[in-house]
Amino acid sequence: MRRAVCPGSFDPITNGHLDIIGRASKLYDEVYVAVMINKSKKGLFEVEERIELIRQVTTEYENVRVEAFHGLLVDFCKQREIPAIVKGLRAVSDFDYELQMAQMNIGLSGVETLFVPTNPTYSFLSSSLVKEVATWGGDVSHLVPPLVLEALAERLKRD
Repeated sequence: MRRAVCPGSFDPITNGHLDIIGRASKLYDEVYVAVMINKSKKGLFEVEERIELIRQVTTEYENVRVEAFHGLLVDFCKQREIPAIVKGLRAVSDFDYELQMAQMNIGLSGVETLFVPTNPTYSFLSSSLVKEVATWGGDVSHLVPPLVLEALAERLKRD
C-alpha cells in the first residue's frame, strides 16, 4: 500500500489545501492529513474542530484519513509506515524553507518529500490570509469550502 501524508495546521483548511490533498489522493492508496498540534500557538479553531472540518470537506476522497499529531512529523510517518510527505509549494520562498525541512526529514528517517506546485488559482492563499481578510469582513467565499466559510463566520461572530 502506497501511503503519504499532507501535514499542516489547517487553521482553517482552504481550497488550496484541498487541491493538494485531492491531487495526492490520486497518487497514493492512502493519504493522511496530519493536523499539527502546537501548544505554544493559539489557533482560531481547536484541533478537534479542524479535524472535523477536514473530515467533512474531504468525504469525496475515500482514501483520506485525518489525524492530529504532536512532535516530529517523521515519527508520525514511522508509526504509520508512511514513506512520503506531500507538500504544496506556492512560491520560491516556500521552497527555501520546505527544502530544509525535506533534507532534515530524509536525514532523520529516510522519509521522502514530494513537492507539488500549487494551482495558480491558489498561489497567494494561506490560512493566515483567510483569517485576516475574514476578520475584517472581507469575502473569502472563493477561498474556502462552504462548510468552512460557515464555521469561520460563526467563530468570528463569537470572538
